[in-house]
Amino acid sequence: MSFVDQSPVVEPVTGKEQNIDPTEPFGALATEPMASPLGGTQNGWVSISRIYRKLFRGTHIITLELHDYSIHEVGETFLVVGRERGCYMNNAIALGLAMRSSRWFRRVYGRWRQYHHHGSIDDANLLARLQDLFGDRAAES
Repeated sequence: MSFVDQSPVVEPVTGKEQNIDPTEPFGALATEPMASPLGGTQNGWVSISRIYRKLFRGTHIITLELHDYSIHEVGETFLVVGRERGCYMNNAIALGLAMRSSRWFRRVYGRWRQYHHHGSIDDANLLARLQDLFGDRAAES
């Protein structure tokens, strides 16, 4: 098993990159959705789908980019640790987003697949506002 550790990357991943190679870790990052679970820890598609139904129903816009990250390859997997920044907007509010993020990928049939993502929002007030917007109370409406 080989281990390749990479220095922090300066250029952010926005999902709008051109001429990428999806067989490389950077290409996998650029082609995977940059979404984060905003409704707290959820297990199972029923719980998760409530949050995303709320998100995609209406006028919500979320932009995120991964920055200040490093890639750590180990055999047929790689781990990305870094930060995400962006903005949440709807017709009434705009919020700046900032979180710590880790993503774990593994190669499945020759293609990188993300199989774990964790995001932590350090600002307790921002986290509470987002949970009000996308958490269980909002998802039930």
